[in-house]
Amino acid sequence: MRFLRQSMIGLFLASVALGLLVYAAQLVSDAVQSSLSSERAPPEVRERVFVVNLITAVEGAQTPVLETFGEVNSRRRLELRAAISGRIINLSPAFAEGGSVTAGEVIVSIDPADMQSAYDRLAADLADAKAEVRDADRGLDLAQQEERAAQQQAVLREQALARQVDLAARGVGSAASVETAELASAAAEAVVIARRQAVAQAQARIDQAATRVARAEIALAEAARNLADTVVDAPFSGTLSNTAAVEGGLVAANERLADLIDPSDLEVAFRVSTTQYARLLDEQGVLIDAPVAVRLDANGSDLTATGRINRVSGDTGEAQTGRLVFARLGAAPGFRPGDFVTVLVQEPMLEDVIRLPASAVGSGGEVLVLGQNDRLDAVDVQLVRRQGDDVLVRAEGLAGREVVRERSPLLGAGIAVRPLRSDAEEARAMPALLDLSADRRARLVAFVQNDTQMPEADKAQVLAQLSQQEVPAHMVARLESRMGG
Repeated sequence: MRFLRQSMIGLFLASVALGLLVYAAQLVSDAVQSSLSSERAPPEVRERVFVVNLITAVEGAQTPVLETFGEVNSRRRLELRAAISGRIINLSPAFAEGGSVTAGEVIVSIDPADMQSAYDRLAADLADAKAEVRDADRGLDLAQQEERAAQQQAVLREQALARQVDLAARGVGSAASVETAELASAAAEAVVIARRQAVAQAQARIDQAATRVARAEIALAEAARNLADTVVDAPFSGTLSNTAAVEGGLVAANERLADLIDPSDLEVAFRVSTTQYARLLDEQGVLIDAPVAVRLDANGSDLTATGRINRVSGDTGEAQTGRLVFARLGAAPGFRPGDFVTVLVQEPMLEDVIRLPASAVGSGGEVLVLGQNDRLDAVDVQLVRRQGDDVLVRAEGLAGREVVRERSPLLGAGIAVRPLRSDAEEARAMPALLDLSADRRARLVAFVQNDTQMPEADKAQVLAQLSQQEVPAHMVARLESRMGG
């Protein structure tokens, strides 16, 4: 009996376990079928809103600035060279690198002894030549007097011959007397001819003496120049550079002594591209005298000067491109020839352009503007100039609209954004007073009433302003920013 009872209990427990397994399998099957037959609801997706900085596009006149680099040069630069050879006997106290000299100051003196001796000799030669001229004048005067005397004697001899011929014709004179008179007349004519030749020789002597005087004067003038060249003076006030002479040293003719530079008359030479050069031409193709600003970086204490363009180089230059332009500088204290400077050139004014940050323009030449419902729109623009970190553009319908200041690959047309403006942009984009809707006004009033940190006096003032028909826009923006909406 005991065995039968235990068997029945075991059978009962096995039946119960099998029933539970079948029931569990049925529950699992029903759950799987229910899961397969049910439709899955898609998860709710929220649109991503990007925060963007905005700038208002203002159309107007802009003056582009061309930035380049150049070198400062002196408009007056002179090489001081020795015109003659000799020994240096004196140097100016300012004869040193960077020494300042004034106009007319003697810089270098060369021993003038040889030049002085040559000058004295040529002066004596000139005196001899002038004495020869005076002697030739006196010889001509005497020769002319002898010629006149010979002519008078020839006239008398001619008259005597005429009387002898007349006497012979009347039978009174003899043939020998006539012949003697003829010989005397012929001799008188020969004397006249000889005196004329003497006069001609005297005149030739005068010409030779005058030529000798001219040559002596030329030689004396050359000696005077050589004597003056023993002194090298400054033709203008300036600064000495590249000095290469010592007192007591020998110098050869045309040897370089130093360079004289005028530091007060400076110009800057800078190279621009052909396109940039074309912007500096007027309608007739003539280079304009555009204003120029020059800046020399000096570890925070920059030196600046201004000037105007005055000419352009006649050729492009070997292995160069563009144009080499020169601008004359005004007062430029601190600048020296050879300085490498930054040059800012004011180009002609452009009308109807908009200045924007360079980061606002995309690679395709478009900008993103704020449209309806705080979504972005793309507007094509024409790039006119690049100005450092800014650009000058033109576009139809862009003036007055708000442009995204910095673009990113995540931004594009149709993207929802949250505008972020500076105080000036907020004031420009937001009206002074707002006419609130009933719901918006109620939310603001409830927020102010529930604000425990606001003083009661300020709370009453804000509630009084919210009860008006038109509410200050800046106050609404401040409250909504605190509300998080």
